[in-house]
Amino acid sequence: MPIAAAPRALIDAASELILGKRSRIELALTCLIAGGHLLIEDVPGTGKTTLAHVLARLFGLDFRRVQFTSDLLPADILGVSVFERESGGFRFHPGPVFTQVLLADEVNRATPRTQSALLEAMEEHQVSVEGETRRLPDPFFVIATQNPASQIGTYPLPESQLDRFMMRLTMGYPDPAAERALLTGRDRRSLLEDLAPCADAAQLIRWRDEAQALHVADALIDYVQALIAHTRDGGRYRLGLSPRAGLALLAAARAHARVHERGHVLPEDVQAVLPAVALHRLPLIDPLPPDDAARMLLQAVALPL
Repeated sequence: MPIAAAPRALIDAASELILGKRSRIELALTCLIAGGHLLIEDVPGTGKTTLAHVLARLFGLDFRRVQFTSDLLPADILGVSVFERESGGFRFHPGPVFTQVLLADEVNRATPRTQSALLEAMEEHQVSVEGETRRLPDPFFVIATQNPASQIGTYPLPESQLDRFMMRLTMGYPDPAAERALLTGRDRRSLLEDLAPCADAAQLIRWRDEAQALHVADALIDYVQALIAHTRDGGRYRLGLSPRAGLALLAAARAHARVHERGHVLPEDVQAVLPAVALHRLPLIDPLPPDDAARMLLQAVALPL
């Protein structure tokens, strides 16, 4: 397996299959390198599932997909113990969560009870079933897709579960040039089958460790704190950013700097990841379009000198 020399090589490879979405691919890879989980919200058919498949294939990671439905049970995700007559005892059969990349497809079509079954796995990278705790693989990455809440048969994710996702992205419709290439080119599924890994789990873990070790200046920490404080005191939000959100913002900024092969974190890294990290955690008193909400937050706090 050829090992990619830099994260940009993976972004280039993914951009050949997912057309016109380079910025989304970059943020998704940033989330993966930061060790977080990703929520992709958009209407069906915009490439959410394809992005999850591509990320897993490029790293050669184990991949499982669970189609969330209203009758899905927690045991269908976590696993269950089954009595075996031959041995006279129970044997645990792991569920699909025991993988490196789990695609929770249309996660908001499942009931809240089933949605919450993912919480411990996402936060602790372990699963407790029938009194026994079992570790999940490393790396472990959840990509959940979500249909708009206005669609029939959806259960909105509670704030506690939204907070477990480091980033939320929307794919959006392709631009005319990208859509024409989609209409006239090969089927995306056949291209996905031909996609060869260009990195592996060990490389991903190295990038993750390198990102965590990047230097962050005190002035940049002050900037992050000022952003967090504004969300709590600005009077525009029903809930401000939590300490966990602040840690996620800093981890994502470090990973973004690593993607761009920098040895330290810049304010531009914080600004690049802030909308994806913060907006799903910030219910506005007066709702705004996402781009306007992001612009408002970024303009509210001065950049460090």
